[in-house]
Amino acid sequence: MTLATHYKKVRTYSEELCAPLKTEDYVPQPEEFVSPPKWHLAHTTWFFEEFVLSPNLPGYKVFHEQFSFLFNSYYNHVGSRTVRAHRGLITRPIVEEVYEYRRYVDRHMTQLLESENNAGLQELVTLGLNHEQQHQELLITDLKYTFSLNPTNPIYKKDFLLVDDRSDQQGEVDVAAGNYEIGVARGEEGFFFDNEYDRHTVFLQDFSIAKSLVTNGEFLKFVESGQYQKFNYWHDEAFAWIKENEVTRPLYWHQRDGEWYQYTLGGLVPLDLEANLAHISFYEASAFAAWKGMRLPTEAEWEVACDKFNWGNRWEWTQSAYLPYPGFEIADGAIGEYNGKFMVNQKVLRGGSRATSDGHSRKTYRNFFHPQHQWQLTGIRLAK
Repeated sequence: MTLATHYKKVRTYSEELCAPLKTEDYVPQPEEFVSPPKWHLAHTTWFFEEFVLSPNLPGYKVFHEQFSFLFNSYYNHVGSRTVRAHRGLITRPIVEEVYEYRRYVDRHMTQLLESENNAGLQELVTLGLNHEQQHQELLITDLKYTFSLNPTNPIYKKDFLLVDDRSDQQGEVDVAAGNYEIGVARGEEGFFFDNEYDRHTVFLQDFSIAKSLVTNGEFLKFVESGQYQKFNYWHDEAFAWIKENEVTRPLYWHQRDGEWYQYTLGGLVPLDLEANLAHISFYEASAFAAWKGMRLPTEAEWEVACDKFNWGNRWEWTQSAYLPYPGFEIADGAIGEYNGKFMVNQKVLRGGSRATSDGHSRKTYRNFFHPQHQWQLTGIRLAK
């Protein structure tokens, strides 16, 4: 597949995800950690305009001089930007103008890709496409959170549950103590984010890791045994979090007339006890693991063992802090802000999810979120 074809495929998919939406769905932002679909569509377009077109296409004129302020996410090198919590207040430009913006940038990107084909440009465009794929997943999970606050339990697509998969493996993988290599070696073929470099050696003690993810039914026992009301298995910070936020069950779970239901993008459905657990915070994952007399794996343990079990339907919490690998280097300029400055107070997740775009996940991919967040398609794999 040529880079131009890949570009068109990725950009088209973002708009396909928005096809079921009505105009009113593009704008709300109920919490700071989610962004509206309109903002995702515009921000990913701004990325190509700011970092690819403006420096590389002679004579390129930006679509609108205020769009960089509106749709820059966190790049301090670029300049000032709107407050993150105010993205839902951007009623102008209207949705149609955002789509016009996308068409404008896509036309110029096609022109650039047809006239230039150097390695540096290819690398930059490929980064932009992987960046857009990250936002495709965020668009869906952000939208689900926003829809979930609607009392009518709106349906995005009837066949778009994203939480109805099951583990098809049983038992555990045993790994002997020893030295193992993780990460990506410089020069390895394919695209990788900078936080996946360098390949390095780690020493692991003997450990076992489950081949299957924790199911809804398994976690329901944790809920119904009153563990959200007991401090025994929770970190102190975690127990304070559940008390302050009155958390008593996983996100999107509801109990009505004694029966359990789960909100999905296909609407409110009965809780499938055999399906893999989803939308769980690190706090909850760690407490559940302790309750089971087990623990979460480290990211190194996960990567060493992952070829021996199926993964990719859930982002899986690890107990590892999000930190740089040996040899990690921050790139010059704004692109250097992509990962490095977030390496504090976050936990690493491994795998992928059913909301992850095709071809975007791999065993070395390091996702990261703060431990209290539930709105991503996160699950639990136990280790000991």
